[in-house]
Amino acid sequence: MSRIALITGATSGIGQATAEAFAQLNYRLILCGRRADRLEELKQALSAQTSVFTLQFDIRDSAAVSDTIASLPDEWKQIDVLINNAGNAHGLDSIQEGNLDDWDQMIDGNVQGLLYVSKAVIPGMVERQRGHIVNLSSIAGKQTYANGAVYCASKAAVEALSEGMRLDLTPQGIKVTNIAPGAVETEFSVVRFKGDAERAAKVYQGFDPLIPKDIADAIVYAVSAPANVQIADITILAAAQASATSITRK
Repeated sequence: MSRIALITGATSGIGQATAEAFAQLNYRLILCGRRADRLEELKQALSAQTSVFTLQFDIRDSAAVSDTIASLPDEWKQIDVLINNAGNAHGLDSIQEGNLDDWDQMIDGNVQGLLYVSKAVIPGMVERQRGHIVNLSSIAGKQTYANGAVYCASKAAVEALSEGMRLDLTPQGIKVTNIAPGAVETEFSVVRFKGDAERAAKVYQGFDPLIPKDIADAIVYAVSAPANVQIADITILAAAQASATSITRK
């Protein structure tokens, strides 16, 4: 039987590109997201290639996460690969002017949501003594920048959690990979700037940013490594990007 991958935040950007890449590898897919219409559209698109099961929940709701994942039919419970992709950025403000609601959304989604989903999936992997977890952090988790302290802190937490998971789970036969993308053109900046598409577009002007498929390719590479290889950490930048804030624009 084909392996099963569960992907959070599957309805757009990196999550969708990863779902498409894994469908080509004949993985059976559990696609998770908040938007039922997009989940159904993606299911219809990928069902011609592989079996797809969808779960609608908000990763920030611990009860919804545990109850929904526990409701999976028996034939879908043996998850081989968990892609913790869902997350968010809200606002670009100095620490003294930051919005508390924005902070809550970033910490709840990027940190607690990742933990809630992992907590629901890991016990099965431990029982089977195999599995692979891929956590999406960010270059912002490695390099803090002005006006992004809380977002950077939330992604630094993902980096620490990836390392801690690897320490705890390697003896259980479970691999853990941390993927840290740089500037990827997705809905990321539109969400950060609360729907201001014009401001969001300026983030990617003057250079060729990464696209979601670039990150999906790295995830596939890590998951497809030989059994004796554990890809611990990958940082991926656009060719024009030298650091979190250094981008050469034309």
